Amino acid sequence: METSLRKGRAATFGYFALNGFLLGMWVVHIPAVEHRAGISHAVLGWLLLMLGLGAFAGMQAAGPLTDRAGARTVVPLGAALCSAAVVLPGLATNAWTLGGALLLLGFGNGCLDVSMNAHAVQVERGYGRPVMSAFHATFSIGGVLAALIGARTLSWGWSPAVTLGAAAVLGLVAAAAAAGALLRPERADAEEPAAGAPSRRRTPRRIWFLAALALMLMLCEGVANDWSVLHLRDVLDAPDATAALAYGAFSTAMTAGRLLADRVAARVGPVAVLRHGAAVAALGLTTAALSPWVPLALAGWAVFGAGLSGCIPQLFSAAGHADPNAAGANVSRVAGLGYLGMLAGPAVIGPLTHLVPLNLTFFLPVAFCVVAACTAGVLRTQSPAPAAEPQTERV
Repeated sequence: METSLRKGRAATFGYFALNGFLLGMWVVHIPAVEHRAGISHAVLGWLLLMLGLGAFAGMQAAGPLTDRAGARTVVPLGAALCSAAVVLPGLATNAWTLGGALLLLGFGNGCLDVSMNAHAVQVERGYGRPVMSAFHATFSIGGVLAALIGARTLSWGWSPAVTLGAAAVLGLVAAAAAAGALLRPERADAEEPAAGAPSRRRTPRRIWFLAALALMLMLCEGVANDWSVLHLRDVLDAPDATAALAYGAFSTAMTAGRLLADRVAARVGPVAVLRHGAAVAALGLTTAALSPWVPLALAGWAVFGAGLSGCIPQLFSAAGHADPNAAGANVSRVAGLGYLGMLAGPAVIGPLTHLVPLNLTFFLPVAFCVVAACTAGVLRTQSPAPAAEPQTERV
C-alpha cells in the first residue's frame, strides 16, 4: 500500500506539472499565434473566452465521469486530450480555426484539471495529512519550465506549430507513462441511503459556498495576473522592466507559499490557513494599492501572493473530502466557479477604471479576501478525511 501510494503521489505531481507546462507553452506562443492567424488584440481577447468556456465545460463533464469511472481512467484521458489539443492553436490560420482550437484546448484542460485534483484528494486521504498545496505548486513550476523552453525555441526561430507539436508528443508520452501509477478508485461507505446514484445527488449548500469562495479568491489571483504589471507602470510610472517584477514577485511568492502550505496546514489546520492567508493577502494588496513607492508596492504584491498561496488548495481539498463518492463532481463545482472568477478579473476591474484610478479598484479583491477570512470556518465542518481512516495513518 505504501509503495503504490508513493507512486500515485509521484504520478499526481507529474500530471500537475504537465498541465502547467502545456498551458505555459500556449501562453508563451500567444503573440506568434496571433500573428499567424492575422487577428487583432481585440479579436484575440474575445477568442480567449473560448478557452475559458471550453475549460468550464470540460470541468463539468469530467467531475461526474471521474466519480463513475475513477480518476485512474479520466486523468490520463484528460492529459492526452489536453496534450493533443495544444498543437492546434499553432496550426490555426484565422479567427475561426483559432477559436475552435482554443475551445478544444480549454475542454482538455478542464477535464485534466478536475480529474487530477480529484485524484490528489484520494492521495491526500491515503497519506492522512495535507499534500494538496504541493501539487498546485508543481503546476506553477511546470509553467516556469514552459516559459524557459518556449523562450529558447522562439530564439531559435522555431514556428509555433513545431514547438507546440513537440510539446504535444511529450505530453502524450508522459500521460501514458504515468497512468499505471495512479491509484485505483475506492468506493467509500456512504452514510446516506444508497438509493440515489452519485450523479443524481443534489450538490450540498456547503459545496456551493466553497465554490463561491473559490470564485472570489481566484478572481483575486486573476487581478494579479492581469493588472499587477500595469499597476506599477501606469500608477507608479515604473519602467517596463521594473513593472514586470510585480507579477514575478506575486507568482514567486505564491509558488514558494504552496510548497510550504501543506506543512502549515498539518500544524494549524485548514481553517487557520484560509483565515490568516486571506487576511495577509488583503493586507498585501492594500499595501500595493496605496504605496507611492515601487519597492513597497513590489513587497505588497509578494505578500499578496504569499497570502493567497494556500487558500485555493484548502477549498479544493475540502470539496473533495466532503463526500468521497462524489469527489469529482464536488471538485468540478469549486474549480468551475473558481475558473470563472479568474476569467472575471479583467472584466470586472477594466470597467471600474473608468470610475476610479486603477489602484483603487484593487479594494474589490481586498474585500473578497476579507470575506474569505471571515467565513473560513466553513472548512471546520469538513470531516478530517485523511485522519479519520486509521488504516492509512501508518503510510
